[in-house]
Amino acid sequence: MTEQTLQELFPTLAGIRQPGDIQRLDEKGLTRLGEEIRRMIIQTVSSTGGHLAPSLGVVELTMALLRVFNPAHDRIVWDVGHQAYAYKLLTGRLARFHTLRQLGGISGFPRLGESPFDHFGVGHSSTSISAALGMAAARDLGRRDNKVVAVIGDGSMTAGLAYEGLNQAGGLGKDLIVVLNDNEMSISRNVGALSSFLSRKLSMRWVQRFKKEAEAIMRQIPKIGDDLADYARRSEDSFKSFFTPGMLFEAFRFTYIGPIKGHDMRQLTSVLEQAKGLEGPILVHVLTKKGKGYEPAETNPTYFHGVGCFEPETGVARKFGVCSLPTYTDVFGTTLCDLAARDDKIVAITAAMPEGTGVACFSERYPDRFFDVGICEQHAVTFAAGLASQGVKPVVAIYSTFMQRSYDQIVHDVCLQNLNVTFCLDRGGLVGEDGATHHGVFDLSYLRHIPNLMLMAPRNEPELQHMLATALAYAGPVAVRYPRGVGEGAALAEKQEILPIGQGELLREGTDGVIVALGSRVTPALDAARVFAEETGKEVAVFNARFVKPLPEEQLLELAASQPFMLTVEENALAGGFGSAVLELLSDRGALGSLRVKRLGVPDQFVEHGSQKELRARLGINRDGILETLRGLI
Repeated sequence: MTEQTLQELFPTLAGIRQPGDIQRLDEKGLTRLGEEIRRMIIQTVSSTGGHLAPSLGVVELTMALLRVFNPAHDRIVWDVGHQAYAYKLLTGRLARFHTLRQLGGISGFPRLGESPFDHFGVGHSSTSISAALGMAAARDLGRRDNKVVAVIGDGSMTAGLAYEGLNQAGGLGKDLIVVLNDNEMSISRNVGALSSFLSRKLSMRWVQRFKKEAEAIMRQIPKIGDDLADYARRSEDSFKSFFTPGMLFEAFRFTYIGPIKGHDMRQLTSVLEQAKGLEGPILVHVLTKKGKGYEPAETNPTYFHGVGCFEPETGVARKFGVCSLPTYTDVFGTTLCDLAARDDKIVAITAAMPEGTGVACFSERYPDRFFDVGICEQHAVTFAAGLASQGVKPVVAIYSTFMQRSYDQIVHDVCLQNLNVTFCLDRGGLVGEDGATHHGVFDLSYLRHIPNLMLMAPRNEPELQHMLATALAYAGPVAVRYPRGVGEGAALAEKQEILPIGQGELLREGTDGVIVALGSRVTPALDAARVFAEETGKEVAVFNARFVKPLPEEQLLELAASQPFMLTVEENALAGGFGSAVLELLSDRGALGSLRVKRLGVPDQFVEHGSQKELRARLGINRDGILETLRGLI
């Protein structure tokens, strides 16, 4: 979009060259600015996909923050960053906003290096208070006077890390402002007692009317009426604590302000100015509506939390060709339900993402055997361990990147005790446009060295079915990792089979070399071997390893003894990953000899955002990349 077009379509927004420019707008100008921000976000996300509903819900809050605080001097930390699109638009990224989440474009989350106004890189929940407290402590050590603000959503307040930060902040007594954005949702509906507590709203009309009427009645009482009314006013803090979460945050030694209306610019600005002038830790409780200003997102905020391309006029998803293939997430969900129908010991656990992990159908069919623990991955794993210790078969469905948060619990509470817990790691590998904070490229490395844990990765849909059945029949902890997106189109199995433990399968014969592939990289390896044979007449074998632990050792040793080279291919970090495991085996068993070994995977770097297709091509782990490596080896 050209500068002229921006000026024509978004005149007020285009006039915000730097955050301070918002100061010169009057009330009508701010209203126009809010409308233009929402139009720009909807227009852009309809083409790029992204986190629409969260960002629409904090437009007024973002404008108020930039009216009161100067991000060139003060520090503003967004939790997760789902809601930071308006902030990006108002801090110098309007001209590049159309590149949101695209290869080479701006990130979908705040990140250091993208803008001097992004003060902390985020992507996982509940980090903002701890990070902001660190900034406040550094400010005081350097004898500076800037303000530090953490903006955290109510969903993130279900995680323990947020309370660890609150606890230390209250103990230190540092000047720190925490803005709690309360929209009663994180991704899916919030769960748990804490969520219900946070959603109490003192600003409801009946409460305000009750207070006014009670005061009027008291003042009419002869002689003592005025004294009673004054006493009631002085008692309002206690009254407020009873009806709101104020009592919770006051217990952490925070001064609590709120709840206030999150779409009222005048009230927001006034309250933030008040908070800015106070000393010590302050919590401002703001009530917002997720998806505000766009009816489809207001009606279905879960769908529009993180959405693909859609028609902005209707909110209907855009169709790019016809694809009826199920996703791996779908296959996992339906298979789990089938297995649970035959085994009432199977339960499902997720961490605030029943739709995203495919267990929503399980929750509907078996509500008594389904547990959504909120954004509490550590608790989810230890909770599963407790269930397993009593003979239950828990399946913990969490994205690979979020499972990282529960590493100690996997080691200590599950694997050390050799409990029957099945970890299903959705989005294993490159996830695409959400970028470095969301790629699941470390799980093979951080799981394969843990004793007692079996680790598998399916090459297609029926193999995922069989692996899930194998995991639930196994006596001990198991992890199954599978990629984001649709499968290969393989026909689903009518009946799940138990796979032989530690056994792979030879999918293509050949004597000129062998590709040992895992999971999502098996099909590209087969395609590359086929094209290579057509080009050169050389026949390269393709072996689907299936298991990272235990490795199919004897099969791999047999291949090593009969082939001139071995190429391993994985969608995981090369450091400590599947290829490393194969190399360790060959070295330890003295099987390297003259065998040439080459590994393909994710190099020792964080991979930025872009489509899965673009990123796999860039890393050389797609068909063409594997083919090019074969040419070099021959």
